[in-house]
Amino acid sequence: MKLQTVHCLSHRARRDAHGFTLIEVMITVAIIGILAAVALPAYNDYIRRGKLPEAFSELSNYRAKMEQYYQDNRNYGSSTACAADSSANSWNTFPKTGTNFTFSCATNTRTGDTTQQSYTVTATGNTGTAVVNHVYTINELGAQGTTKFKGSTVSASCWLTRDATC
Repeated sequence: MKLQTVHCLSHRARRDAHGFTLIEVMITVAIIGILAAVALPAYNDYIRRGKLPEAFSELSNYRAKMEQYYQDNRNYGSSTACAADSSANSWNTFPKTGTNFTFSCATNTRTGDTTQQSYTVTATGNTGTAVVNHVYTINELGAQGTTKFKGSTVSASCWLTRDATC
């Protein structure tokens, strides 16, 4: 008789401890959903910001090269191309496509300039990347600019990274 009682209790204990209740599962799913709703946008913004230095370093690099070109030629290129001299052929292959940005250059970008005394180098986010809706510029004065940021047209006199203010 005692043996049978122990067997029934053991069977009942096993039957009652069978996994999670529906309420426990629903609470867990809700917590995961809330965490994902907060974490995913923050992670995507982190990835986007991590791709921006490519544009900034290349724009700065092109500015230095354009200034070196100006030292030799007393202009920034021809009316149709930046750094049009054959001495600059190793680097002036505009438009140039990088990993996340495409770079282009134009001369005579200041009002009234017709003698190639001004230029603007532009970095435009490549399609299919986290920075597709970003456009950054730099000119002969070293003035940095953002004309498109996170899909919105802006007119900022700096290179925006986190929000739409300098």
